Amino acid sequence: MSLWEALILGVVQGATEFLPVSSSGHLVIAQALLDVRIPGVVFEVVVHVATLVSILWVYRERVTDLIRGVVSLEVSALGYAALLVVATIPAALLGLFFQDSIEGLFDSAMVPGVALLVTGAVLWTARWAVERAERPRPEGGSALAIGFAQACALVPGISRSGSTVVAALWLRVDPEEAAAFSFLMAVPAIAGAAVLQLPEMGAVEGPGVGVLLVGGVAAAITGVLAIRTFVAMLARRSFHYFAPYCWVVGGAYLAWVLNA
Repeated sequence: MSLWEALILGVVQGATEFLPVSSSGHLVIAQALLDVRIPGVVFEVVVHVATLVSILWVYRERVTDLIRGVVSLEVSALGYAALLVVATIPAALLGLFFQDSIEGLFDSAMVPGVALLVTGAVLWTARWAVERAERPRPEGGSALAIGFAQACALVPGISRSGSTVVAALWLRVDPEEAAAFSFLMAVPAIAGAAVLQLPEMGAVEGPGVGVLLVGGVAAAITGVLAIRTFVAMLARRSFHYFAPYCWVVGGAYLAWVLNA
């Protein structure tokens, strides 16, 4: 992989991890279009950790307050931390017990395209859901439901941020809080996925340090910009505008696959 390819893939990862258009689906499509096969999982782990850094940077004050509150045994902080744990459980269990089946989905050229069409349909419903959102934060049952939405995003082409935020909106969670909860619950999800891949990192020789650095920095910077764009569009009630993009990209990719 060249530095330019690492830059492109890093930007794709950073943007699509947070914009509701599916990072996994776009990475599969980008690698196919660039005709790039990345050896091992080192590059994937690096760009995912870079997007984790993006979340921690944008929500640094909130994360700091949450950690301080948990350490101080504040009831509200402990309750919110518990909600994040509950929301993480479905994806963690699915990833742990069905890892091979999920990885098999990435080998199918058709899956990302079809899943992007589904993501577009889900995002389109946000235009109605956002009007009824008013709760300051999720409750126990709501957190679990949002967690199941996150689990669905293990399928390449299903947007994690899109599915979790739309689920939160339909559960009447305030848009700004829906975004914050979605991104904060991604912290253990991304960190956990990276930890699970650690044993595989030395199995195959991966890209060089320069490639990893370029990809990681590109993903981190783009991730920060993507989070801010995501929140701004949600505040303007224009979140559903991402749906046509998913339909166009998914449809175009399927057409390309079928005619390849």
